[in-house]
Amino acid sequence: MLGLSRRTVTGLIAAGFVAPLRGPRSAYRFSFQDLMLLRTAFALQQASIPPRKILRSLAKLKAELPQDLPLTGLRITAIGADVAVRDRSGRWQADTGQWLMDFEVSTADGSVSILPVAATASAPTAVELFRNGEALEKTDPLAAEAAYRQAITSDPGRPGPYLNLGAMLCEAGRCDEAVELYERAVSTVGAEPLIHFNHAIALEDQQRPDRAAAAYRRALELDGQFADAHYNLGMLLERQGDGQGALRHFNAYRRLQRAQTP
Repeated sequence: MLGLSRRTVTGLIAAGFVAPLRGPRSAYRFSFQDLMLLRTAFALQQASIPPRKILRSLAKLKAELPQDLPLTGLRITAIGADVAVRDRSGRWQADTGQWLMDFEVSTADGSVSILPVAATASAPTAVELFRNGEALEKTDPLAAEAAYRQAITSDPGRPGPYLNLGAMLCEAGRCDEAVELYERAVSTVGAEPLIHFNHAIALEDQQRPDRAAAAYRRALELDGQFADAHYNLGMLLERQGDGQGALRHFNAYRRLQRAQTP
């Protein structure tokens, strides 16, 4: 109904951006405020903001705001490839916290001059390459992939390019490549729960449940509050016939969900 993918909705729930209750058969029950916030995410998606950037920006925004300040009291919009937030004090970027200035151009008296481009431009940084990849994901996936790979080469210790590129590869049915990429990330980035979580999902797509379970467990070793890792591991163990192990992780998932519910 909202036009959002399941991945985006579950990501917003995992980040605590929305906190639905559970109905019959564990179906999500969203409040009116949840729907308003999800509609904000949909508007950002319609503005060609990549889903992972929406999730990261909104999760960071929620984490940095006072708990008594509702997100529905803010105006959240897209400016180019960035998520911007406006309140009474001004406007800033959601993911970096950098303030944005409102400039207006008038054509009163005078003329417009074009500044010459410098003869030698510096090579883009890993951060710039990563942002280029995010901006190109929907319009030019091949260029986005190239930008992410360049970002990894430029700074192999940064997790963002691995996560975004791995998700792109899986969505394109290239899970073997995604697994190889995540294994490289495990050896270079290491202690990043999302790397191990995404690695596990790719391994499940490859029908390698034992290795996937090990990757989920590693994600939980790094972050015991990772609700989705508990849930996915519970589902995997249930399919393998380990009912007791599955129940333990489902219970952990429910406890974390209740803790996030206001």
